[in-house]
Amino acid sequence: MTAAYIKTTQDGRKVEVIDGWVCLGGAREADSLIPMDEHPNRQAIGRAVPGATHVAGRLPLTLAESVVAQNALSAAQRVFDASPAGITQRLRKAVWLKATAEGVE
Repeated sequence: MTAAYIKTTQDGRKVEVIDGWVCLGGAREADSLIPMDEHPNRQAIGRAVPGATHVAGRLPLTLAESVVAQNALSAAQRVFDASPAGITQRLRKAVWLKATAEGVE
């Protein structure tokens, strides 16, 4: 299990990237970052966290934090699981991404 530290929240929980997931206190939050420009609730997030540039699940991140998180997420994606289960999972993700891009929810 590889972990990259991002920040500590005000309530003391660690935000880390663990095995390709942005995690809050060890619990998975998101597997990708969303730029603030694309987030549907960007105005409220911008008021609550003025320096936020990206969001990972319910976690707003500043530019510096999002760079560290994106680098860790990219590094985790480069690790290739060549087992049948790993290949099946990658195919499942690819099919789901294609279906959602075409409008399937």
